[in-house]
Formats: sequence, structure tokens, C-alpha cells
Amino acid sequence: MPGGRLTQQERRQIARGLADGLAYAEIARQLDRPTSTITREVTRNGGPVGYRADVAHRSAEHRAHRRKKSAPREARPGPQPHGRDADEVRAYEEVLTTVLTASGAPLMMSRVLAALTLSDTGSLTAGELAAHLKVSPASVSKAVAFLETQSMVRREREGRRERYVIDDDLMHESMMASAHSTAQLAATAREGVPVLGAETAAGTRLESMARYLDFVSESIARAAEQARAILHTKAPEPDPEPDPDPAPGHGSDPGTSPGA
Repeated sequence: MPGGRLTQQERRQIARGLADGLAYAEIARQLDRPTSTITREVTRNGGPVGYRADVAHRSAEHRAHRRKKSAPREARPGPQPHGRDADEVRAYEEVLTTVLTASGAPLMMSRVLAALTLSDTGSLTAGELAAHLKVSPASVSKAVAFLETQSMVRREREGRRERYVIDDDLMHESMMASAHSTAQLAATAREGVPVLGAETAAGTRLESMARYLDFVSESIARAAEQARAILHTKAPEPDPEPDPDPAPGHGSDPGTSPGA
């Protein structure tokens, strides 16, 4: 499997694959690259609709030049628990961060959330996060404050320092917060109907928005409650492979009596 940076020709092939509606995994297979490489490349360069090969290549060259010029070579990351590959973990964290950012979360908030999600304890101190992300504790605190408003992170006191925690119910609380904010938007839209006039085009538009958002909010909340148990259920174990056929002379032949 080739390594190193993507070439301009590879980026043009990615653009052609996206135009043809191919999945990231299929594009990766054609290029003999990891799917995570294609995901990271596309999401950081405009997404599947806005991706432009030449623009992406110039951006990559600019980032590489800036890294080479700015800082000395960093030491390789230390050994990882559970036999994980440190480079693969770091690459996956970048992919997760990029996807979170593409979904609408600010960059620093996405970086903090990704780091917490990938920690085995599900919790890190401000100092640990700052050191891991190579940012100031103030940047971490600001990011956590935003994530708290989305019910995605909570704080715990640990002596004189704070520890930031994500729970197993992270996704559930986030979905419920989304349902609540959508319901608030629906209520606000409905408040505007009498102000603009129920029979006017603007009033009709607001009422349609309110009904649509009510339905979406209720659907999110209902689905989140129904699926909550999944967060606390282990994935089923794969079915064991069948035992190999017994060797000749060991065991009876089907349809043959023991005394035959």
C-alpha cells in the first residue's frame, strides 16, 4: 500500500470518483489507500460536493511548507495501550475531528471532543488536553464551555483542577439537546405567525416551518429514547466457526450404525 502524501494525480482521481458518486471506500480501493485517507482529504477540502483537486493540492502544499518552516520535528508519540499503533490512532483522531468540524462544530470544540472520545477513561484534565492538543488551557476551557451548552461534556472537580468528562450517554444527551433546540425554534417560528398575519405568505411560511420542526423534534426525541439502550449493550459476539470435519477414522460416518 503506498504511503506518503497524496499526489495531484490521485487528487484528480478522487474528484472523478466523487463526480461519479463512488463511496470513499471504493475510491480508496482504486488508489490503494486507506479509506481514512480519502475521508480526511475530502472532508477537509470542501466535502464531496465542494471538493476541487487542484485547490486541495495547493492547500496541502501550503500546509506542508508551513509545518516545515515553523517547528522542529516532533518526537514520535509514545507507546499506546492495548497494542495500538500510535500513528494510526493519531490519523484516526484527525479524521474524527475533521468529520465533526464538517458537521458544524467549531474546530477547537471538535478537537477537544475527539480527544475525550478516544481516551479510554472518557475524561481528561485541562492540562492533559492542552498538552495533547498543543494549545493553551484557556482555549481548552472555552471549547469545553461550548460543549457543555450542547450537553456533550461535564466538569468534575479534582482537588484544585478540573476534569472534563464524557459519559456513555454522550450521544443520547446530545440528541436530546438537539431535539430541545429544534422544538424551541419551532415555537419561535409559531410566535411569528400572528405578528406577520396567518393569511400572508410570510405567516404561512412560518407556520409550515413550525409544523415541520415540531415533527422533526418529536421524531429525534422518540428515536433517541428508543435507541438509548444500545449505548449500554455490548455488540454481539461473532458466531463461532463450525468444527472441521473429523478426519477419516475418527467419528462415525453419517448413516452408518456404530456396529457396521
